[in-house]
Amino acid sequence: MLTPERHQLIVQILKEKNSVKIQELVDLTNSSESTIRRDLTLLEQEKFLKRVHGGAARLQGKLQEPSMTEKSSKNRHSKSQIAQYAAGLVEEGDCIYLDAGSTVFEMIESLPENIVVVTNGLMHITPLLERGIDLFLIGGHAKNKTGAIIGRGAILSLENYRFDKCFIGVNGIHAQYGYTTPDQEEAMIKQKAIALSREAFVLSDETKFSEIAFAKIGDLHEAQIITNELEQEVFESYRSKTTIKVVTT
Repeated sequence: MLTPERHQLIVQILKEKNSVKIQELVDLTNSSESTIRRDLTLLEQEKFLKRVHGGAARLQGKLQEPSMTEKSSKNRHSKSQIAQYAAGLVEEGDCIYLDAGSTVFEMIESLPENIVVVTNGLMHITPLLERGIDLFLIGGHAKNKTGAIIGRGAILSLENYRFDKCFIGVNGIHAQYGYTTPDQEEAMIKQKAIALSREAFVLSDETKFSEIAFAKIGDLHEAQIITNELEQEVFESYRSKTTIKVVTT
């Protein structure tokens, strides 16, 4: 099968199935694994797909934004492992910012108690209070879909704090375009929290890599990434731009 035919077939399969394994493509095209890997690399560079562990997946829309309920139900095991590792970075006496992300939410049960937390996540309030953790909630507009506090009031509230560490969720991580999210107001909150923190961490499973959402949060070097297992080629394309901790799940 000629290269253009393989590429067309791969793109068509992803339109129908959303994701495909390398071995499936090897069998369908009667090609070698190395050939298929080169195909996926080229198609990713041309923004037709993104590589994921063991295969490829279709890119999401720039404005696509799942609700907190939808996000919380996906990749639960990976998110839990990532969150546990992130919580282990928090030390007694730290002042931290917790973004309204679903993976960040999973950190709460593993946090030390003698800390101060500032958050814009409405879902975070009850579990933090139940843990007896000293909590500050920023003011602003409550976004129904994600349970995040956003807007001008939220920005002004954040200006009153400085953090040892912040933990952020994103919708897209891209080697060229950095960290992105569908909502520009949420992007501004995340951007501000990163700027006010001594250390910043993006918590994300592998599905967010190579995705590009509508609103930019920041460049890769502005935060460290905590993620689960990545294809070696994907890992290599990001490691020169920021620090990546790959948590074994």
